[in-house]
Amino acid sequence: MRVVIVDDHPIVREGLRTLLEAQPDIEVVGEATSGEEAVRKVEATKPDIVLMDITMLGMNGLEATRRIKQHRPEVKILALTMHQCDEYLFAMLEAGASGYFVKGGSFSELVSALRAICRGEVFLHPIVAGKLLSEYLRRIRSPQVAESHGGLTPRQREILKLVAAGYDSREIAERLKLKPSSIRRHRANIMAKLGLHNRAELVKYAIQCGIVDLNT
Repeated sequence: MRVVIVDDHPIVREGLRTLLEAQPDIEVVGEATSGEEAVRKVEATKPDIVLMDITMLGMNGLEATRRIKQHRPEVKILALTMHQCDEYLFAMLEAGASGYFVKGGSFSELVSALRAICRGEVFLHPIVAGKLLSEYLRRIRSPQVAESHGGLTPRQREILKLVAAGYDSREIAERLKLKPSSIRRHRANIMAKLGLHNRAELVKYAIQCGIVDLNT
């Protein structure tokens, strides 16, 4: 893979170049000290991946990522930064980055991240992956999301809760005074709306969204 290193600290760039070029499948084709230089370097060298620092003088890594993805969408960006806060993580992902690596991780982890991104995967450093998961769970459990539940009707939400609680179609029909065939039809519609395929997935969804509580 052909890599461009973007960082405003010479010692960081030199260290990364030395380590990366020791790998048989990695070639460092350029370095840049700012966002402006990074955009020009990508146009000149056409790399596969850019290792992008975020906070630099002049154009920062966030804006450089946007411009590179606008003109060279095939180029993948791996953010390489000291920032662990959600603000930078979400901003870089929205700008088009394929990964987020926090400085302080090991070099072997960095190489694994580069190879994963080169295969078309997304890489998130474990520190920020946990933050992303927590934010996702917070959002889907918010009152607004809980109220919509993927566009389910009140009746469908009621049936989903009973399915997740372990009741079969006959028992649900008795509780709601409906025909078992109606319950099966509702259940099929629920799975279609949510893109789920079996009862196990329905239960998992209901737990994640707070429709049922594991404690009860």
